[in-house]
Amino acid sequence: MARLDDGHSTTVSFGTSTVTKLYEKEVTPPGMEGGGENDTTTMHNTVYRTKSPKKLKSLTDMSMVCAYDPAAYSELVAAININQLITVTFPDGDTLAFWGWLDVFTPNAIVEGEQPTANVTIICSNQNASGVETAPSYSA
Repeated sequence: MARLDDGHSTTVSFGTSTVTKLYEKEVTPPGMEGGGENDTTTMHNTVYRTKSPKKLKSLTDMSMVCAYDPAAYSELVAAININQLITVTFPDGDTLAFWGWLDVFTPNAIVEGEQPTANVTIICSNQNASGVETAPSYSA
């Protein structure tokens, strides 16, 4: 196990949808969050308000900037809002697999002399296709 010194080449694959016309330029993997605090202050506190952590965790949304083939439109129509296993493969071959769906595909302005790109947002569902709570899986 070693730290990554270069982000090239981080890729993303979709489990059940055929999304082959997106070409990753920037990948922001999902983060993690605890959801903030539970206020545990009562009238018995004398000096400080008290808090405790929540029990449940979340993965944050994932985003990408991708070059694309215009044929991606037909693939994306079939893939959007489909909860499926999504896998991020890091440059060292390690993977992060989680359940989620393609939520947003927004093309950026197409400009002469520049490669067209689009912003993509993936929402992490934390539940499999059967609706069972499923944790993300990291594999080295």
